[in-house]
Amino acid sequence: MTVNDHDTYIAAAPEAFQPSLRRLREILRDALPEAEEIVAYNMPGFKIGDVIVAGYAAFSKQCGLYLQPGAISEHAEEIAAAGFKPTKTGITFSPRKPIPDDLVIRLARASRKAAEA
Repeated sequence: MTVNDHDTYIAAAPEAFQPSLRRLREILRDALPEAEEIVAYNMPGFKIGDVIVAGYAAFSKQCGLYLQPGAISEHAEEIAAAGFKPTKTGITFSPRKPIPDDLVIRLARASRKAAEA
């Protein structure tokens, strides 16, 4: 299935993940007010200029938040302290244990800063 917007993506995601995805979208939209909502690689994201600064996705057993690598490395200790294991560009989580809102905001802003660098 090809999705063209965030609402369609969230509606097609597993029902248990939909509240987490809606919340993540809202937080990212607030943290990145100048960003354009896009869908790229079948994943909803937020683009500033030519750069995707944040994206999110649902999989069969978890969700993911994707950012610029510099944002992940800059907040690696904080991510680990919150109990998550990041990859170079993302953090996976379950609806039972979402990424704290304030950490998502800091990561989104750091990702924007990394994209501008």
